[in-house]
Amino acid sequence: MVQPLPARLHETPSQTAGPYVHIGLIPHQAGFDIFETNFSNVLVGPGTQGERIRVEGRVLDGAGAPVRDVLVEIWQANAAGRYNHPADRQEGKPVDETFRGWGRAGSDFETGLWFFETVKPGPVEGRKGHRPMAPHINFWIAARGINIGLQTRLYFADEAEANANDPVLNLVERGQQRDSLIAAREDRGGTPTYVLDIHLQGPRETVFFDV
Repeated sequence: MVQPLPARLHETPSQTAGPYVHIGLIPHQAGFDIFETNFSNVLVGPGTQGERIRVEGRVLDGAGAPVRDVLVEIWQANAAGRYNHPADRQEGKPVDETFRGWGRAGSDFETGLWFFETVKPGPVEGRKGHRPMAPHINFWIAARGINIGLQTRLYFADEAEANANDPVLNLVERGQQRDSLIAAREDRGGTPTYVLDIHLQGPRETVFFDV
């Protein structure tokens, strides 16, 4: 006899990403060589156009301690402000075939530091009204204790005018909240380095987006 379905189904229990996030997604950092192609934190090649930069930071918990097993992915436009993806239909902006535009890194097991070698992105057109968005990098973060990946952005402190007119930043309250998305610039040995710490909780919590 077929039993009738219950009137209401219960929600499936959620599960966090880990503790094997490094082995499954960035095995080379965990000391394993299991993939033919390892996606790395280096987005540029010898012929990539644009200003070479380093982006780095830490992911900090509510007590201010670095999270040492976090996975960080970024997705960004090239130096001309175009994504290397068929869905980007901006006219007059070239695709740079030597620039992947997507990278994956893990935080260092000792220091909690993550970093990417990339180029500074150009401004891109927004979806509504084609308003230009300030140069930015999109972030996706996963770790133990995080049920759903967190999405945020990095903006550049030396793009003050563009930041002031960015349609997304203008949705964020001015002050500490907006500052949580702005990366400070440091010059180290000729390579600009942009530093942004991401706070998961607490008074300095980073702004995350529901995408």
